Amino acid sequence: MSAQQLSDLIRFARHNSPFYQDLYASLPPHADRLTDLPVVDQQAFWAANTLHDSRVLTGPLSEATVYKTGGTTGSPKFSVYTRDEWHTFVTAFGQGLVDTGLRPGHRVADLFYAGELYASFLFVLDSLAHAPVDNVRLPIGGGAPLESTIPTLRDLAAQVLAGTPTTLCRLAEQAVSSGVRLDSVELLLFGGEALFDDQRRLLATAFPRAEARSVGYASVDAGLLGRPVPGSDARVHRAFTPYSVVEILDDSTDEPITEPGRPGRVVVTSLFRRLMPIIRYPAGDRAEWTGGGPGHFRILGRAEEGVRVGPVSLYTQDAQDAVATADTAGQVVGMQLVVRRWDGRDGLVLRLATAPGDHGREELAEAVVAELENVRPLYPDSVRAGFVHPLSVEWVRHRDLAVNPRSGKLVRVLDERPTA
Repeated sequence: MSAQQLSDLIRFARHNSPFYQDLYASLPPHADRLTDLPVVDQQAFWAANTLHDSRVLTGPLSEATVYKTGGTTGSPKFSVYTRDEWHTFVTAFGQGLVDTGLRPGHRVADLFYAGELYASFLFVLDSLAHAPVDNVRLPIGGGAPLESTIPTLRDLAAQVLAGTPTTLCRLAEQAVSSGVRLDSVELLLFGGEALFDDQRRLLATAFPRAEARSVGYASVDAGLLGRPVPGSDARVHRAFTPYSVVEILDDSTDEPITEPGRPGRVVVTSLFRRLMPIIRYPAGDRAEWTGGGPGHFRILGRAEEGVRVGPVSLYTQDAQDAVATADTAGQVVGMQLVVRRWDGRDGLVLRLATAPGDHGREELAEAVVAELENVRPLYPDSVRAGFVHPLSVEWVRHRDLAVNPRSGKLVRVLDERPTA
């Protein structure tokens, strides 16, 4: 399917999707520019996009592949692609793999995760198959035991490893501790989470001949976001023109940012998805234009809609719901998610504000953590695996919560991890 004109997409979604019909109800009939349209509210979008009787979809769910995206176990979120949409998705992303350093004949190990409706393994494998250069694909998967993965990589002389930073670092640590050399590896393609300096040092120890680069910037809900830009900064990407439009919006006003170096939140419009339209959808990240090329932007971290802690995705609504369930006495008057990094691992701190004189905070902290771990079981699983630090609670007064200096609005997520 070729990318369609924006005005056609808007008319189609407005006519066939009850969600977009309601969202655009107050707009003029011929509104056809992105700036004419409101930004999608994620919570409202996913409340409307139920698997049965979805108000977002533009037609019946009769030909599509269903994937699971982030959210709570109690309220799973599903993203759907028709076969034509998926073909466009992986073909465009596959074209971007050349910018990462993929070369003809490269033997590429796909170490992303498969099963349970997750898309990353199949997405990367299909993107490699649609890349414009020949390559040899090794579909190993991130869940395979390291004891078998390392011999497979060695025996098949894998030259490229593609996976999350967490998976690549686990592999590197195992290789170093077991004294195994994987001298054939020359390229490490990471995706799904940021790669930090301490991780780069570990990867360089295990794979001294390999260069770490972004595999590309995409998500199963938002679709195509950024094609890798060759260079020393793996955070820099460029829009997948003409398949998607990336905007960076001011945190307070939602006005598009055009000047380089000014951070804002990433909003994407997919021009090739019709069954589940994505129009001015928040990608959950912050970025800034670099000014170094047309459509070039630098990813700065997660925005308030969601946060990535190691391999775990969380939405602010997850934490808010956990607090609401656990705090039966209504002691909590404000909340922020604070992501930090120490001793080579990410950790999530729930910063909770209470009124002076409140008691029983230790029991409440335990209840909040237990509730959040119940709805996001991947977090305690990742703690036990040594990928992230345990959840913790920091008690403050409401005045101690960080706010946007321009609008006074509460900042929901503070990402204090180094991104340089």
